[in-house]
Amino acid sequence: MWDPGQYLHYADERARPFHELVARIPVAAPARVYDLGCGPGNVTAVLSDRWPDAHVTGLDNSAEMVEAARAHERPGRLGFALAELADWAPADTPDVIVANAALHWVPGHVAKLARWCDALAPGGAFAVQVPGNFAEPTHVLIGELAASARWKDRLADVPLLRSEVTSADQYLEALARPGFRVDAWETTYRHVLHGPDPVLEWTKGTALRPVLDALEPGEQCEFLARYGALLAEAYPARPYGTVLPFRRIFAVAVRDA
Repeated sequence: MWDPGQYLHYADERARPFHELVARIPVAAPARVYDLGCGPGNVTAVLSDRWPDAHVTGLDNSAEMVEAARAHERPGRLGFALAELADWAPADTPDVIVANAALHWVPGHVAKLARWCDALAPGGAFAVQVPGNFAEPTHVLIGELAASARWKDRLADVPLLRSEVTSADQYLEALARPGFRVDAWETTYRHVLHGPDPVLEWTKGTALRPVLDALEPGEQCEFLARYGALLAEAYPARPYGTVLPFRRIFAVAVRDA
């Protein structure tokens, strides 16, 4: 299960790509906005701030996240609902669809992009951001540890977090269809994190969730102790903090008016 409190550790660092993605959406006054994978709703509220006359809906498949997000509701302007993104289709005509740090959890999501874009109103925009760090130690070490003799049988059926999109070019190719113009780019952040085991605390909010959900409490402690030690070697503390390089992939597709 998702833990909104854990996810909100380093909330500012997690929100920065969202702000940079939304800043590139060239839609002045949308009426209907969706946020796919809204999480605890803290950044979905930013969409309502930017477009105060829009009706914004945040969607997530985690009941825990949606419950936390409802603290941000604004009647008639901002609401939240449960939805499986893999099956979701809008019942109306959106002006903006945002999918920030969500679609890498949806297998085969690239094949769904055309359907979502085709649902947009003329002049509407589809904006997506996914992590591009799956070859980094944060993720590689989870896979190696899960495949080790101690854990391979226990975690054999756990789907580890990966993404079918590994470059901005892939989104450009998928979204650049007749009637759409596309802006695609990549950014590698260097987050300076503080506190004990900061990279472990970061991954406990995201990439580690499937593993932790599959283990009993005692097993979780054992796995986290070994994984945390490996992370401390891969991301050593420096006098000013621990540096976590984090590559992210962005694209905004705008439908012709």
